[in-house]
Amino acid sequence: MSIRSIKSLSQSTPAREGAGVLLRRAFGFGTTDVFDPFLLLDDFRNERPADYQAGFPWHPHRGIETITYVLAGTVEHKDSLGNTGALGAGDIQWMTAGRGIVHQEMPQGDAAGRMHGFQLWANLPASLKMTAPRYQDVQSAEVPEVTDDDGTRARILCGTFWGKTGPVDGIAADPSYVDVWVPPGRRKVLPVETTRNAFAYVFEGTGRFANASEPRGVLTESVDGTETTTWEPAGNRSLVVFDRGDEVVVQAGEEGIRFLLVSGKPLGEPVAWHGPIVMNTRSEIEQALMELRNGTFLG
Repeated sequence: MSIRSIKSLSQSTPAREGAGVLLRRAFGFGTTDVFDPFLLLDDFRNERPADYQAGFPWHPHRGIETITYVLAGTVEHKDSLGNTGALGAGDIQWMTAGRGIVHQEMPQGDAAGRMHGFQLWANLPASLKMTAPRYQDVQSAEVPEVTDDDGTRARILCGTFWGKTGPVDGIAADPSYVDVWVPPGRRKVLPVETTRNAFAYVFEGTGRFANASEPRGVLTESVDGTETTTWEPAGNRSLVVFDRGDEVVVQAGEEGIRFLLVSGKPLGEPVAWHGPIVMNTRSEIEQALMELRNGTFLG
């Protein structure tokens, strides 16, 4: 077994999207190789309705999948196919934009005005860029949750983890998307397939992640009694990007630690990107923009 080294550790940064929604961006609109097949992760956590109620009015997508995971409040959605609905706390929506869809997402806070959720974008391979759009809407009760002997809890949104398989299926990148909670003071070893790119995004509590790379002046101690490992501290809104290996080791702080653990098989394809449209070549982007202008995007 090999602990994954940490490629980078950073904080999500403030951004405004849609009609002025204030959110935090963990990554996106930059280098894609490190995160392949993922493109973007937004944390839209807010307790001020004025910062999110303008929402994300009608806008197009092509060539990607958008994964919305709601923890508090609701997100109401409509699309050009006539679908409507609302995501509540614990619900998931996995939208495959494929050849093209136009939709809107309008967040509403809970009784206390809180809105909390994440949106992750996954790339589609060239062979599926122009596939038919589809939705997978999953209610919270359908998401399997496993609690280990030490109290560590995992909600499996997608992929297989600890013998349970998440309800979202048929995704090209075969991703694993798990919401993990490790109790205060506990150390946990979590499996991640070696061939996948992987990252963790912390959104509650604090802790430290083991790093198999050379020490960088951070506290070191033994994990298994034979090797000395560097530990990297991570708190709220920390993004931890991992290198190759088959396990992630985390030590929870006094408050415990909760994070998204996400991994996927790299597509290894060129990326041409224009806002919510992601293709393989610039000419494909220009074609999509022309179709938007002349009204044939959904044709």
